[in-house]
Amino acid sequence: MSETLINSPVKHWCEFEFISKTVKNPNIHIKGNYSYYSAYWDQGFERCVVRYLHDKPATADKPIDQLHIGNFVCFGAECVIMMGGNQLHRSDWVSAFPFDTRSFVAAGDTTIGDGCWIGSRAMIMQGVELGEGAIVATGAVVTQDVPPYAIVAGVPAKVIKYRFSETEIAQLLALKLYDFDEKYLLKIREQLQSNDVNQLIDFLTNTQTKND
Repeated sequence: MSETLINSPVKHWCEFEFISKTVKNPNIHIKGNYSYYSAYWDQGFERCVVRYLHDKPATADKPIDQLHIGNFVCFGAECVIMMGGNQLHRSDWVSAFPFDTRSFVAAGDTTIGDGCWIGSRAMIMQGVELGEGAIVATGAVVTQDVPPYAIVAGVPAKVIKYRFSETEIAQLLALKLYDFDEKYLLKIREQLQSNDVNQLIDFLTNTQTKND
């Protein structure tokens, strides 16, 4: 893949945008430098993926739903994160039309954990939390929290399988992989590009022992 600046013409579907370099909205919080938006033939992550999020800082008088994005997250082409941003409508009133600001209701923060993969044209609804390593299938609509290392698909999205066993997921979470320096994670990519969790644990344990 070749990195392309957001204002450059897109010539190929595999061009991508490192979102930490392009996002300016103070209500979007990005951990690290390696989360990316792939095949952005639209106007980019902040303008086209993140919907209905104010670009002014939140205040005590005017709270705004926040978007938190982990590191090493992969966003597929034309996916959508549907933020409330105090723009929700009152479904419990006779009219859902926003006659004034009393009809706007905060939805809560949205969190996309480290190492997630959001498929092309998937939609993440307001106030949802995706756990570490979760995968959202192409075209899925996520309306509720997704557990770590789960794969969800469908409308609304449901868990169809887990990437690893319950024990292995607990071990991966205990490692706190994404708290390591991101440059270190790049160095151990051979160990990360494997389905052998025990091998990864042994490698990290032996490396730590040598460093001690």
